[in-house]
Order: sequence, then C-alpha cells, then structure tokens
Amino acid sequence: MVWEFGGGQLSFCNRNPHEDPPCSTASVHILPILGEEAVLNPSEYLYLGDTQLLLFKVADIMQPQLSIDLIKIMEQKLVALEHRAAVLQGIMNQPETSPAEYSRANKELRKLRHSVDLINELRSTQKEIVELKSVIAESQDDRDMKEMASEELVHATEEEKKLQSLLLKTLLPKDDADERDCILEVRAGTGGEEASLFAMDIFKMYERYSQNKGWKFEVLDIAESDLRGYKEASAAISGADVYGKLKFESGIHRVQRVPVTEKSGRVHTSAVSVAILPQADQVDVQLRNEDLKIDTYRSGGSGGQHANTTNSAVRITHIPSGLTVSIQDERSQHMNKAKALKVLCAKLYEIERHRVHSHRSRLRSEQIGSGDRSERIRTYNFPQGRVTDHRVGITSHSIADIMQGENLDIFIDALLLQQEMDAIVCFSSMQA
Repeated sequence: MVWEFGGGQLSFCNRNPHEDPPCSTASVHILPILGEEAVLNPSEYLYLGDTQLLLFKVADIMQPQLSIDLIKIMEQKLVALEHRAAVLQGIMNQPETSPAEYSRANKELRKLRHSVDLINELRSTQKEIVELKSVIAESQDDRDMKEMASEELVHATEEEKKLQSLLLKTLLPKDDADERDCILEVRAGTGGEEASLFAMDIFKMYERYSQNKGWKFEVLDIAESDLRGYKEASAAISGADVYGKLKFESGIHRVQRVPVTEKSGRVHTSAVSVAILPQADQVDVQLRNEDLKIDTYRSGGSGGQHANTTNSAVRITHIPSGLTVSIQDERSQHMNKAKALKVLCAKLYEIERHRVHSHRSRLRSEQIGSGDRSERIRTYNFPQGRVTDHRVGITSHSIADIMQGENLDIFIDALLLQQEMDAIVCFSSMQA
C-alpha cells in the first residue's frame, strides 16, 4: 500500500473495509518541496480502535527528492556555513587570539559542529557520485563493472538525499524554548461541574503521558470543585524536549459526554483550557525583588487541620506586569513560594518570547494554529468513542487509550510534522 501526494492533498485508506468512509484526505503543504507529485511507502502502523491507519515518521516524508530550487537555496546556505566554520577555526588557531575571543569562537563553532559534520559527509558522498558516474561512462564494454558501479550509484544517491534532508532540517528556524521543561495549566471553562471533572481528566491524561515518556511530573497547585473535579490545576513537567513536544497542546479542549449529574442521559458539551508554558528562571526574565509583592495566607480546601491553621499559602504579584500567581499545594510556605516563582517566571518568559518573536507568529497561526488558549483545538466525543484534532483533521476512535495518555502521540507527532513542513515552505519562499 502506498500514499500519494497530489493537488495539495495527502490521501490514505483505512485497512478496515467496513469503515465508512474507507478513505480520507488531509491537507499537506508539501508541493513546493516535492514538486508535482510524490509516492511514499508506509513505515509505521498505528492502531486507532478497530481501524488501522498508516502514519509516517518525519524522515520518511523527507526522503523523496527535494525540488531543484530548494536544493540550490540550501546549497548557498551550506557554503556560507562552511565559510563561517573556517573563519571560526582560524580565529581559534591564531596565537594572538584573546581568551574571550577564543571562547566566543569555540562556543559558536560547537553549535555548528553537527551541521559541519553532515556537510562533510554530503561532500564526500557527492564526490563518490561523480566518481561512480565516471566509472560507468568508462565501462561501456565491461558489463559487470558497469552494473556494480550502477548499484553503488543508487545507494550513494539515496545517501545524498538523506543527508540533504537532514541538513535542511538543521537550517530551519528553531524555537530555543523547545528544549526547555514546561509548566502545564488546566482550567475548567464552560460547563460548570462537568467542566471541572473533565479538567481533572485532562490533567491526569497529561500526567500519565508524562509518566509513559519517563518525564518528571510535579503537581504545583490544584483547586478542587464541589464534586472534587479541578477548577484549576498546574504542574511542572521536566524531561528531554518537553516544551517542544507539548507546546501545541495549548488551547480549548472540548468534551461531549453525559455528565455524572445528568439523570436524563442527555449529552452535554463542556470545555477546558490548556496552557503550556516553557519553564524559565530568574536569570531569563531578570526578576527583581523590588518588583515582587509577596503575601501569605491560610490555605483552604483539602490539606487537613495543619493547612488551615498556618499561613502556608503564597501569593506573588509581579508589580510591573500585574501578573499574580497563588500556590497553596504544599504545607511549607517556602516550597509554595518556590513553586509560585517557577510559574511566574514561566509566564513572564512566555510574554517576552511572544514580544521578541512576534514577526514569526504568522506561520504558526495560519498553518497549524496559534497555540492560543482561546482556540478550540480538540474535541473528545465519549458517546462516539472518538477524539478529533481540528488543526490536522485526525480522528482517533480509541478515546479510552487517549485519556490514559497512551495514544496522544497520534496528534502530537502529526502537529510537529505539520510544523516542520510549514517551516520548509516558509524557508523556501523567504530565500527565493
């Protein structure tokens, strides 16, 4: 079975012949890269309930030959990168270079090292291709030699495509925050108690997903509703590339199900908002003590007699911005203060990031959604057992697995893939 790109659409078919409809399409911004049409072979199977869909890893979609125009643009960038690496190496080799200059050059060269290594591999492969073509041209009368050189040429050409694809990824704009840990915030929206109960379900979904990934999930604060749902809940998630993986989870998550308080069996629609913020520290945001107003008070809700008789809860107000963060999860005032500062730093850092990178926001907002918490991104329909992400048009019919944090990568990987494809289109159009 193969998938085909054509007319700006990615077509795929379900393995289950009883599924209605058996085939679906998804919009893909890929034609400027791959040209008129491309045929891809499936590389990864993902089960969605009784339906088996085929999804791809990024490397497999990047494997087809890139357009000639894009290769020319990339080659110009690679030559400039090679020149810059040579200049930096020259600075480091000069005896008269000061320690400060040496350190700056070494730091920049380390950032370029991976790209430079790939370029060296590409140049070696391209040299091999030229030599093999020469051997083929000179071996018209030697059939065995010509066949052997032709086979090697096929492998070398495939290796060239692979290296070009990897190098293209290194040239795409990167979000420096992708490697950071993140702060998760979940808030109940429209729907009353049912929204609070769903907020609890969503919060625990991310907790299980984090555990499956081997990440650290630290609860920062929880404000419970009357039915012990979550009116608000926040957590710090730590691990490799956490923010880069979860950043597109920000937005409105809508649920359609029969609430536990509904006696007539009528389906209600509720919503919760999710915010994913990159973690930061006081150095990133230059947090000053004189800009902070710190109040302590007695915590309420669960926590026992101790929590209600000591001023362990902490409220921190950032005076210049007016942002306020309250934490009462811990019995220790110092621990609550530390958690509140962590959340405050993340909020301030996110504000600064949006200010600095506002000129880059058009691609994200137009192609895969802004990530804004006011945008409806996903619907969880319990009666039909399905979850649909509205940005990439993917539906999973295994809602139970999704809520257990097991199949969430179906949506996350598709969003990250879409982001990469959009970035390539943007790279191509900006450099043309």
